[in-house]
Amino acid sequence: MLCIILVAGRGTQLEEDIKNSPNPEHQKLMGIPKALLPGLGDKKIIDYWWSVLKMRHLFSDVYLVTNADKYKHFERWATANDFPVENIINDGTTTHSTRLGSVTDFDLVLRHKKINDDVMVVAGDMLFEDQNFDISQVVRYFRHKQDGNLAIYYEMEKCENAETRGIVEVDPESGRITSFTEKPSSSAVIASRLASVVFYCFKKETLRTVPEYLQTHNTLEERTFGRYMDWLISERASVVYGMKLPSRFQLIGQVTLQDYVQWLEYFRNKQATQAIGDKPFTYRAYARVGLVGNPSDGFFGKTISLAIENFWAEVSIQESRELVLQPHPLNDPTTFGSLQDLHGISRKEGYLGGLRLLQATCKKFYEFCAKKGIALHRRNFTLSYDTNIPRQVGLAGSSAIVTATVGCLMKFYNLSETDMPKPIRASFILNVETEELFINAGLQDRVVQVYEGLVYMDFNRDSMSSKRHGIYESLSTKSLPHFWLAYLSDPSDSGRIHSDVRRRYDLGDEQVVESMQQFAQFTDDAKHAILEENWKELAQIMDANFDLRRKIYTDECIGKKMLEMVETARQFSTSAKFPGSGGAVVGLCYDQTQLTQLKEAMQSRGYVVVDLVPRVNH
Repeated sequence: MLCIILVAGRGTQLEEDIKNSPNPEHQKLMGIPKALLPGLGDKKIIDYWWSVLKMRHLFSDVYLVTNADKYKHFERWATANDFPVENIINDGTTTHSTRLGSVTDFDLVLRHKKINDDVMVVAGDMLFEDQNFDISQVVRYFRHKQDGNLAIYYEMEKCENAETRGIVEVDPESGRITSFTEKPSSSAVIASRLASVVFYCFKKETLRTVPEYLQTHNTLEERTFGRYMDWLISERASVVYGMKLPSRFQLIGQVTLQDYVQWLEYFRNKQATQAIGDKPFTYRAYARVGLVGNPSDGFFGKTISLAIENFWAEVSIQESRELVLQPHPLNDPTTFGSLQDLHGISRKEGYLGGLRLLQATCKKFYEFCAKKGIALHRRNFTLSYDTNIPRQVGLAGSSAIVTATVGCLMKFYNLSETDMPKPIRASFILNVETEELFINAGLQDRVVQVYEGLVYMDFNRDSMSSKRHGIYESLSTKSLPHFWLAYLSDPSDSGRIHSDVRRRYDLGDEQVVESMQQFAQFTDDAKHAILEENWKELAQIMDANFDLRRKIYTDECIGKKMLEMVETARQFSTSAKFPGSGGAVVGLCYDQTQLTQLKEAMQSRGYVVVDLVPRVNH
């Protein structure tokens, strides 16, 4: 693969402003080509590009094309920076009016050097925010997408004007660019905020389209890369994939001196504010209780779940020299008081702490970004976690840790909702657990932990097949009745409660299939009750939900203690059902006197009782 750096453009307005500026520091810049102006980090703008491009394992050659009157500047720069002078191509132009245009300069290099190879092309006079970007990620993704070309894009800040950019729309599944609009007018309806820059990778087969384009596009305005890419995608229907960079760009084209100074300051400030450095970022994810529908979330059913503030998992991320995953002193013990102490902890809590969740999430996050064409900057971090979610009581403690880890990684690597929308994020979290750690789980927990609040979820087969996620709707938490939670103080593994229901469902067992359909109907009825604030009806539905679950899972699988909790609750005229896979019950009570008596009865039997605090969705 070859690389071509374009530096033949002229900044006539910028040069004029520098010439007329009274500032002595600006006077020192007089006559200097745009690409050789100071950039970030005490480097010239082109120094950054050369530092990341001079890798022989990526590029067999790097060429630079400039104009005649600036040629000597680049020749001097080349000798001082170990750039082969023979790889500088002079396009022969000496004035702004005789300039060739970036596509014509590109074609000149292709013809002059008889290039018949894949080519990366970049604008050498482009300011780049992230000085730690690894360009090998671009090359790897381009080679991975074997059937097409590649265009780099970034997500614009609110202050950036779309009329000065090439705006792209990218298919979220394939990563292919579906439209490219060069500098859309203010009247154009453009929803995308994804901006393309002069940073492309072309298959060698695509290079033959360059002279084809130039034959039919004769004006200078048409011979820009933005217009060429618009034509290549829209008219030629060539396959062009998009890759998002964790950075922002500014081409020092026809800008003023004030623009140049402001962009330098803007990028410096962005680097300062985005650097986590000594300030850790913490993301908190909350436990959840399934109010209605569960366990049908794993069976193309429907559920309603509520995130609660009582129990949470939080993960903190902080920039560090090496990538470090810190074990939790309680959940990932490595030091014990004695062999007997080790035995007791291992027997009760097993060997599966939270550290594996952090590691698996990081691994899958890297794979997700690589597959989606999202480049990551080269910065390391330290991850630590804490949680107060009781283990093995079905409150989604594991997924809360994964959810919080994803939130930290998205913040650290500057991923937006566009990069990983909430429905996709919930599915990603599930995949971490099921594909990487082989945890038996459904989508319900991950959805409500991502959305927070009270969420109605429809996992119908059509939506799951076509979209790979369900249909999710946030419901209001403002007028909810009082919910309580009771759980075992010393629970055993709750995974056994699933019994053979999954196998029976997969075999088409009529009772199980019909039960899952009934769970879905309960959910729709419960949604209506919530919207109408009919809490008596909701309580009845919750009871019916448990009774049906008991029927298909049997008392043996439910367990004596779990049945005792439910039956105890019903003695005090309050509803009760499982909030998850087992180990706890959630109930609805709107009689304070009955609630007090219920708590005393539960506590006398050794159960922990908690008044739930709903998490309001934001």
